[in-house]
Amino acid sequence: MNDEHFMAQALRQAQTAFEGDEVPVGAVIVIDNKIISRGYNQVEKLADPTAHAEIIALTSAFNFLGSKYLPDATIYITVEPCLMCAGALYWSKIGRVVYGASDEKNGYLHITKDTSPFHPKTSLTKGIMKEECAFLIRSFFQQKR
Repeated sequence: MNDEHFMAQALRQAQTAFEGDEVPVGAVIVIDNKIISRGYNQVEKLADPTAHAEIIALTSAFNFLGSKYLPDATIYITVEPCLMCAGALYWSKIGRVVYGASDEKNGYLHITKDTSPFHPKTSLTKGIMKEECAFLIRSFFQQKR
């Protein structure tokens, strides 16, 4: 199992969001090559602006493990996290963050200007399956116009 395999699983979550008329972002959290939680955007469904894929996946992982920290976990996210989600990832002390497409409008880099908002021990990998991730998000917003 590799980054592409798990990003494909996150893309499946994003597709679920797309089909529910939500901004199509998906996330999965992995420990020891096993998915322990999944999430997709549910902002509209739950009428909750914090119901982002990352937050839902984090909450599920915390509940699964009975812990508030995830130092041995990797989160795969289809789109660059926003600042809120980056903050939640910081506090989780997650070991690794992997995302696909950049978000030049709402991503954390837009606000932090290349300063990492993640925990100092968190490693970051960008651009895994970025074309597939970007296609889904572009398709969603083209459909809305």
